Parts: sequence; structure tokens; C-alpha cells
Amino acid sequence: MKQITVIGLGAGDLEQLPLGIYKILKASTRLFLRTKDHPVVRTLEEEGITYESFDSIYEMHDSFEKVYDNIVNLLLDLSAQGPLIYAVPGHPLVAEKTVQLLLELERNGRVELEIKGGQSFLDPLFTAVGLDPIDGFQLLDGTSLLKEEIQPTQALIIGQVYDAFIASEVKLTLMEIYPDDFEVKLVTAAGTKEEAVQSVPLYELDRVTSLNNLTSVYVPRVEDEKILYKQFSSFRQTIATLRGPNGCPWDQKQTHESLKRYLIEETYELLDAINNEDVDGMMEELGDVLLQVLLHAQIGEDEGYFSIDDVIETINEKMVRRHPHVFGDITVENDEEVVSNWEEIKKVEKAERQDESLLDSVARSLPALSRALHLQKKAGKVGFDWQDDAPMWAKIKEEILELKEELKNNSDEKLVMVEFGDLLFAFVNIARFYAIEPEDALHATNEKFYKRFCYIEDKVRNKGKVMTDLSLEELDAIWEEAKREGL
Repeated sequence: MKQITVIGLGAGDLEQLPLGIYKILKASTRLFLRTKDHPVVRTLEEEGITYESFDSIYEMHDSFEKVYDNIVNLLLDLSAQGPLIYAVPGHPLVAEKTVQLLLELERNGRVELEIKGGQSFLDPLFTAVGLDPIDGFQLLDGTSLLKEEIQPTQALIIGQVYDAFIASEVKLTLMEIYPDDFEVKLVTAAGTKEEAVQSVPLYELDRVTSLNNLTSVYVPRVEDEKILYKQFSSFRQTIATLRGPNGCPWDQKQTHESLKRYLIEETYELLDAINNEDVDGMMEELGDVLLQVLLHAQIGEDEGYFSIDDVIETINEKMVRRHPHVFGDITVENDEEVVSNWEEIKKVEKAERQDESLLDSVARSLPALSRALHLQKKAGKVGFDWQDDAPMWAKIKEEILELKEELKNNSDEKLVMVEFGDLLFAFVNIARFYAIEPEDALHATNEKFYKRFCYIEDKVRNKGKVMTDLSLEELDAIWEEAKREGL
């Protein structure tokens, strides 16, 4: 079995190195270093200890992931020739990716490891910045920092900020959460004679020239509540407070039922912003819709039925389940196959509810034109549909005649309403056949009418008159003028 002894060189100079580790280094005949850029190595060289380093590997690849894979593969090949010592900065189990890769190989039976300590950089760094770790902190890797991992309510320690490039990537990621001038600290060679702690505003993080292998970035926890406004957890807490014992009387008394109309109103205001291509308006109205979602979720939590976590889990699980071509091993050629797969998955999900109608999945609260469209689509998928538009046009003529007949006979108001509804339903069928969204079509016509009517109002106003001063013929002439103007 291949044997590798992994040792840590500590966080700083030789004075921090445990005696046992020092003796191993002195006695080693096959010593390999991830990097020789470490204070202890300079002293070891003076004492005549020989080694090989993997520093040249860093120049051969365009990502740290490839570098670490290469180093581990080389160690495996070298260990086939006999046991060896592999030394890394700090402690082998703290922020050391190559050791984690070796441990995975050991679990797979490909190598036998012995790991021996070495002081990590954490203890002296805690001292350098005055951080009590019991208050909570995050240890993150500067070479693969993700915004989603960051919890600004805790202090951050970001290791492996080797150079200006990594510092720039770290800065840009942090600036998505923290203000540009948020003060952070650069800590280099913590706990050694060369220890340096430098406070800089975040935007200058990559302009510091003293970055090296022993540099970490310390980001204190956020104390200013306004900085946390971007955090979902902060918004959730705001809603919980509003609904809480010392919250807002209006929010406290709301129910799922009482909030229904607000959700509808906010949704339509969002649609207005989208139709107007108003980016700022979209941002605001999406927030208002999200507010409604959080209020409903908080009510659910207050009543003990569900929370926003359950809501997110449900939709997240559904998205993964219904996208096997993304999260599974299904292959699709185009968006039509995506829709087909989606429908098949839904059929399987609802297989246990055979007593339900195919049309039950169409929400009754949809706007009438949209619901008519979706009902027709559902029925059409099982063959209840015409194959061309000729009978559709015939149906429209039939419904017009029936409506005229009811009006002519002064029929009951409900009968007239039903016949008018039948006519609209027939028109929706034509819209569906020609892939026209009836809600969008009617919205466009409403907007056209609005603009042309406003044009008439302006013209009448400029003449010093009011609308009722002009005849219908005169108003219609201005309407035609608006059409010629492209309105």
C-alpha cells in the first residue's frame, strides 16, 4: 500500500513548529512541499534539509482545482516508489484542498495516510484581529469564494488570498453584499515576528502590495441593519416582526383570505411595469409580490401549518424533479421536448388522483380569458379539438346569431350574458389556434384605445373646448387622425 505522511509546517516561523514535526523534517529523505514559499522553509534550507516543491505546477494550469489534482496525482506516483513526507502550510486539515483529495483517495483504498499536526493560522489570527470564535465565524477559501456561502451576520476569515488577482475576485464577490467602503483587515504571517495587520476599505483590497501565501482577509460581522437589507433572512425577520406581538396592528390582523386582493393587485402592477419595460418599476413591484408571499408564509408559520422554508423546499424539489434533462440523465433536443417531458412527469405525479378532472389543474381564479385559453389547451391535448380553423369560424358565426336572437327577444339578462360568454369563448379558440395570447391581445387594444382617446382629449383641450362640445363625427375625425399618427 502506498504510504504518505502529511505534516503541517505551522502558521509562521520555526518557533511555532512542534518539536516532533521538526524531528520528522530533519530525518526525512523524501520530503515534498506543496510550496516552498513559507518562513519555516527558509530556516530548514539553512539547516541543510533537502526537499522538492510543487511550485512549478501552479504555472502549468489555469485553475487551482487543476493544480491540486496534479499535485495529488504526482504524490500518488511518487509514493509508489516508497513512503514519503508531504508538507503543507499551517495545519493539514485546515484550508488544505490537496489533503482533502488525499483523504478521499484513502477512503477508496488507494493510499494510506498518516496526518500529523502543525499549528493552523486560525489561533494567531483570532488574536491578531481580537475575534472570539465562540461568537461565530466563517472560514472560506479565497480561491473559490461564492456569494451564496457568505453570512454577513458572522465574521469572515478568507484564506488563500495569495495575490492581487485572487484579492480582486474576493473584493468583487464581497462588494455584492457589503458597501464598497466597508473596512476589512489583511492579516499576514499571523503570530510570527513578521505579523502584519492592515485595515483597508473593501474597494482597495486588491491594491495592497503585501499579499502572499500567508495572507488572509478578515471581514467583521455586519452591525448596521441597513447593510443586511439585501439578505433574505433580514426581510423574513422584518415580516415576522410586523406580525409579532409588538408589530403592526394591520399586519397582525391579516389572513390568507384578506390578503387575496392585494396579491392580485400587486401582480397586475408588476405586469404593468413589465409591459412598460420599466426596470425600476419591475424591481419595486417584484418586491411587493414577494412581500405578499412572505406574509402568507408567515401566517402559515404563525398558525403552525407551514413556513417559507416549506414553500421553498416544495418548489425547489418540484423544479429539480421536473427538469431531469438538467438535474438527471434525460436528454432533450429542444424546448418542445422539455414541455412534453414536463407534462408526462405531471401525469405520473397525479396518477393517484384518478377521480380528478383533467381540467382541475386550471386555477378557477385566473382571469376569464386566460382560464378559457388554458381549459381549451387541456381539452385539446386529449383530442377534444378541431384540426383546422374552419369549424372555429363557423362556431363564432353560430354564437353571434344566438346572441342576436336573445337580444332580439329581450331574453333574461343571464341568458344574454351566457351567449355573450359563449361568443368570447369561441374567439379564444381562434386565438389559441393562431398562438395568440388573448389577454395580451386585449391588453394591447386597451392601450391603443387609451392612447388614441388621450390624443382626442389633448386636441379638444387645445381648441379650448370640452369633449361634449364636439359631435361624434368630429371626435371620430380626430380618432382617424390619431391612427394616421401611428397611435
